[in-house]
Amino acid sequence: MQVLLTGGAGYIGSHAALAVAAAGHDPILLDDFSNSRPAVIDRLSDLAGRPLTAIRGSICDPVLLNSVFASHRIDAVIHFAAKKSVAESVADPLAYYSNNVGGMLTLLEAMDGPAVRHIVFSSSATVYGDPEALPISEGHPLRAVNPYGETKLACESILSDLARMDRGWRVSLLRYFNPVGAHPSGLIGEDPRGAPTNLMPLVTRVALGESPHLQIFGRDYPTADGTAVRDYVHVADLAEGHVAALDALGRGDALQIFNLGTGRGTSVLELVAAFEEATGVAIPCIDADRRSGDVATLYAAVEKAERELGWRAGRGLQEMCSDSWRFASQAHRAS
Repeated sequence: MQVLLTGGAGYIGSHAALAVAAAGHDPILLDDFSNSRPAVIDRLSDLAGRPLTAIRGSICDPVLLNSVFASHRIDAVIHFAAKKSVAESVADPLAYYSNNVGGMLTLLEAMDGPAVRHIVFSSSATVYGDPEALPISEGHPLRAVNPYGETKLACESILSDLARMDRGWRVSLLRYFNPVGAHPSGLIGEDPRGAPTNLMPLVTRVALGESPHLQIFGRDYPTADGTAVRDYVHVADLAEGHVAALDALGRGDALQIFNLGTGRGTSVLELVAAFEEATGVAIPCIDADRRSGDVATLYAAVEKAERELGWRAGRGLQEMCSDSWRFASQAHRAS
């Protein structure tokens, strides 16, 4: 298959591009590089062992999208491209709705013309909001508590409606928990433009001496050590989950929904301790106020993905930390 990956040069998209290529498909990457770097394309081509097609542009550009579908015989789309910071979404919700929901609509309209109706959507565990019960299953009530989560929920609703109204549409909604880690080569990993907001890049910045300490946003959560608990999943496992979901679009229901996580919760302090053990680098920490829009604990029920996709996360916390450190330290030396 020829598979269009929107946001294909980003953190998760780049790892998924390698997984798609390894599965024997032809990935086509679309990215505006607003939160990624063009150099990633050459690294991906080196890792894949062949040149990968990359197109610079935005999912909000209908003329560009129409030309992409006219120029390539695309069989399916994996849609990653979106703004993704909870804190930024609280500060600027209009930008999030415009890009995440508006961009999704533009993409779907472009897909509808040539009848490219297989799509895997990069959703998020934020659609569950503050959980009623743990672990969180796919049937948990949906109630996002921040604008970022609301945009993911809106996109899920649009795609669900398409799958229900027209059997030609085949949709997979993948609700990620917390991706960390990097490719074992150290050539690609999480490298956001501007100030990072995710935990692991903040940790590696401290380890590299680029920040004096790690801010712990909230030490008064109702958890064992008072810090927020998340389900951290290696990005390479997550990428393989996309290939499994892509392969499953041709069978089963028109609408398929899966959690992608490990099924285990890890606190902020536990992750810091695991990083220190894996790398031998101390991470000084200071306390800070909770961030608006964050919840105390999120971790996944993962049995459905294992049962229906044959997918289960296999890489542990030590590997997540060591791979993240390898990428960050190599990138630092190269800069």
